[in-house]
Amino acid sequence: MTYAGESDVVGEFEGAWAEPKHTRSAQPQIDINRVLRERYETSEPLTFTRTMLWDLEQRKAAAPGIYIPYVVREGSDRSWGRRTVNGGAERLERCSQQRLWRRPDTYGLVLERAHLNHEQQKVTFTGETELTVDSGHALHASTEQPRFHVEHAVGGSEETPLNLWRIVHLTDHEDHDLIEQFASMGQSPWLPEFVEIYIRHDLHVGLTRATT
Repeated sequence: MTYAGESDVVGEFEGAWAEPKHTRSAQPQIDINRVLRERYETSEPLTFTRTMLWDLEQRKAAAPGIYIPYVVREGSDRSWGRRTVNGGAERLERCSQQRLWRRPDTYGLVLERAHLNHEQQKVTFTGETELTVDSGHALHASTEQPRFHVEHAVGGSEETPLNLWRIVHLTDHEDHDLIEQFASMGQSPWLPEFVEIYIRHDLHVGLTRATT
C-alpha cells in the first residue's frame, strides 16, 4: 500500500498555491445558517453547527460518491488506508471517476491523498498521478485535464459555521477561463449540494429550496 506519510500533503498544497503559473480559485465563505434561513424550508427547526460541518467533511473525504454525486460517477469511488499520523491527524487515499471541469459529460479517473486535520478542522487533498490500492494494484490518473489540489475547511463559530473551499490546478500558466468558471460556481444562491445531502440523509431533516 502507498502511504502519504512520506510527503507533506498540506505543504504540497501550499507550495502549489504559491506558484504564480498555477490556476487558483477560492470560493466565497458560506454562512450555512444564513443561507438556510433565507433560501430554505426545513421540516423542523435546524441550527447547523460547526461540529456538524466538520462531521460532514470527514464523511465526504472517505465517501465522495455519497456527498458529491453530481461530480462523481455512481459506484466509482473508494477510499483506503485510513490511519492516524503524528499530532492526531488522519491520512487516507481515494479514487473516483469525476466529471471533467470543461466537459462535464466526460469522466476521468482522479486519484487523491487526503490529510484530515481535526484540530484545525481542515481536509487537504493532493491530486496524484499514481496510487497503489490496498490490493497492491497500481492506478493511474486520467490526463485529460491538469491535476488539482483541494482544501475543504470549517470556519466561524459553533453556532455560525462557515464553509471554506479553495482549489489550485497545476497548470503551466494561469488559466483565466477556468478561474471564470469557478467564479460562476461561487455565485450560486444555494448551499453546496453536499450540505443539502447531509441535512436530508444524516440529520434526517426535510429540506426544500424556497420558491421565492
